[in-house]
Amino acid sequence: MNEALRELYQEMILDHYKHPRNFGTLEEETSHASGNNPLCGDRIAVHLLLEGDRIRDVRFEGIGCAISTASASMMTSAIKGKSVGEARRLFEEFQAMVTREGGEPGEEMKELEALAGVRQHPVRIKCATLPWHTMLAALNGGQEATTE
Repeated sequence: MNEALRELYQEMILDHYKHPRNFGTLEEETSHASGNNPLCGDRIAVHLLLEGDRIRDVRFEGIGCAISTASASMMTSAIKGKSVGEARRLFEEFQAMVTREGGEPGEEMKELEALAGVRQHPVRIKCATLPWHTMLAALNGGQEATTE
């Protein structure tokens, strides 16, 4: 990755950290889950409003590092309006992207690609994936997610 692209990705991550999208709770929700990363103290809750098989709305709240917060912000933007199946597929693609070198990410993953650099720092992978595991837990009925 060239230096200009690395700087752009860092700016995107900082923007999502300082100005998170979809932050807060939902007045009306159908499912939620809490997530915890005991290694660094990140704590997150994901709130979903499902309408049939579609994610009508999604919000997150909690405290965490820049990577965790930016990942949650980007994730909520990526899954809003998607079907449950599409959200599960994005989870799998994101997990693959941050844990191993892969091919060219699909169009839906373009903004999320800013987080691909965490695979160079294994301890940060858990920060990036916590919101995604928490979202999956919410889709699976509201279990608690952890990155232990």
